[in-house]
Amino acid sequence: MSSSKGNAIFLLVFICLYISNNLYLVCSVDPTTGFTNIPLTEANFEIQRPYDVPLEERYSYENGTRRLWVYADDKPHDPNSHTQPRTEVRIQGLDYSSGVWQFEGYGFVPNGTSGATIVQIHGASHGATTIILRIYDGDMRYYSSELVDTGLYDRWFRVNLIHDVDGGKVSVFIDGVQKFETHDQGPGDLHFKCGVYAAPRNISYYMESRWRDIKIYKK
Repeated sequence: MSSSKGNAIFLLVFICLYISNNLYLVCSVDPTTGFTNIPLTEANFEIQRPYDVPLEERYSYENGTRRLWVYADDKPHDPNSHTQPRTEVRIQGLDYSSGVWQFEGYGFVPNGTSGATIVQIHGASHGATTIILRIYDGDMRYYSSELVDTGLYDRWFRVNLIHDVDGGKVSVFIDGVQKFETHDQGPGDLHFKCGVYAAPRNISYYMESRWRDIKIYKK
């Protein structure tokens, strides 16, 4: 084998192992390996929407795709709530407080949606949420700070969110590549959500995400 060919193979292997200095695996893997799929029915999909509008004005479910949208001046999901407007799928009946759980779904965010949470784990010992993943100008961020991934507008992408409650860690995979890991906020009454939930500031007037093939796994 020539030295140039050997160098090329070494470089390819190196690229497949690490990206930058983050030590995240970039070769696509199946994050669900070792997990058990928990069958879902429509009863597991609770839709939260602005309380003063009919469901069909903020949500549709056609050909396996759930489309959720909201406006910046919409009401919250409950008359007694002071939270930002949202249209979200709340995974019902699978709340958890221990163990290792995983959300999987294919998401789509149209160009223009910004300042919107599209996936979250609700509940924690400290604060209201364990993790929030927001879209700002096509990029995904952990809350409003750390960058998770880029260039997500106008394409389907696979999201896997793994929560090791006992280990106190949350991992984020996009298209089978681990992009982010963080400590959680402590155990609590926890559940998964996806859709669009407006951030406190710097939001677009119209926000939308679409979801298909949503699954929940447990280890």
